Amino acid sequence: MKYLILIQSNERSLAAWDKMTDDEQMEFGRGHLQLSAEMGEAGVLVASEGLADPALARWVAVRDGERIVSDGPFAEVKEHLAGFYLIDVADEKDALAWAAKVPDAATIGVEVRPILDMSGWEF
Repeated sequence: MKYLILIQSNERSLAAWDKMTDDEQMEFGRGHLQLSAEMGEAGVLVASEGLADPALARWVAVRDGERIVSDGPFAEVKEHLAGFYLIDVADEKDALAWAAKVPDAATIGVEVRPILDMSGWEF
């Protein structure tokens, strides 16, 4: 079963980041690389990426057959998606165990959501 581990960034996580020394920040980043490697070796990692600053995001919509691309409007939010791990594990228990290893789980926490399996759906 596939699960998405969502990593959020917010004022609290940014404040925690700012309090870290350069060495602690490097160790935090290495923690993510090590976790990706561990997940890969265990055969559970489907994909893992960090996301660029939300200021670089674009909103895409189609109206009357025309594509509209803009940099807003965005809702005023205090947190944004900063990265993710997509894993394929036996069950929720395993997904939660992997999520607990994400370095961000020690600061603000991470969200774990099952991927909707539409393989049996008829359209």
